[in-house]
Amino acid sequence: MIEIKNLSKNYGSFRAIRDISFNINDGEIVGFLGANGAGKSTTLKILTGYLTPTSGEIFINNLDITKHSHNIKKLIGYLPESNPLYSEMNVFDLLKFTANIRDIKDSDFNEALNNVVSECGLEGVLHKQVSECSKGYKQRIGLACAMIHNPKILILDEPVTGLDPNQIIEIRELIKKLGKKKLVLMSSHILQEIEATVDRIIIIDQGEIVADGSTKKLINKYKGNVQLKLEIKGSNKDAIKIMEDKIEHIKIKSIKTTKTGNIVNIEYVQKNDPREEIFQFIIKSKWSLIEMNPQSDNLEDIFRKLTKSKK
Repeated sequence: MIEIKNLSKNYGSFRAIRDISFNINDGEIVGFLGANGAGKSTTLKILTGYLTPTSGEIFINNLDITKHSHNIKKLIGYLPESNPLYSEMNVFDLLKFTANIRDIKDSDFNEALNNVVSECGLEGVLHKQVSECSKGYKQRIGLACAMIHNPKILILDEPVTGLDPNQIIEIRELIKKLGKKKLVLMSSHILQEIEATVDRIIIIDQGEIVADGSTKKLINKYKGNVQLKLEIKGSNKDAIKIMEDKIEHIKIKSIKTTKTGNIVNIEYVQKNDPREEIFQFIIKSKWSLIEMNPQSDNLEDIFRKLTKSKK
């Protein structure tokens, strides 16, 4: 479990993190979102003991990070954004070196090695030089290094940056599998990836927490009006404009005439769904409805709303 209370971090007069608080329970996969400079990496570095907070409290499994930093580091596996691997070493030697740093040796090392090689799918590259491995495999190797001591908590900073779509899917599935056994906190700029991987999202903006909840919860809370696209045949602009007077709670944003008919963009409030009334109006008008496509806010829209106002 991670518990953060009123955490702040200052660099001189600059406040990188501003009095943030949140809890993460065991068994959760949590996405930590924010634009560049929002405070994501600073928060993760404080949680892993690489930076000291200016003020506030952090408890990892009920241990105070200011008093039990060494013990807490044993509980955490950390994959930083830079993924610092020794490219001149082969994968086996790198994992052995990492294990030795944590005093994992002999039979304990063999068991730990077998576990991370299996979980991270490194069987085919174990005796390859790190520099010869693909970007996707390098991320797997970084994860294996973070997991060699079987930590209860995994903190991953941008784990899919620079990967191709197939590699992203591979790492996503691995993180989801690990999340069944461990608490996972991950940051990413790829919103679709966060949405597909995590159970819960925390959004930070200019050092402050601006949202916390599941994707569904955040969309329900912050969603705006629905944009409805219609394609209608057999109609004309003047007749279409009458629809705005006949049907409550809709606003016609635009009408574009094409060779086959009219493209109509309508806006309405989510709770006042007018689609059935629009359909009946079109039928009574003896027009042909080719398309009716509602588009409500997604995670990217929510993220932009919550992080652009202060920029």
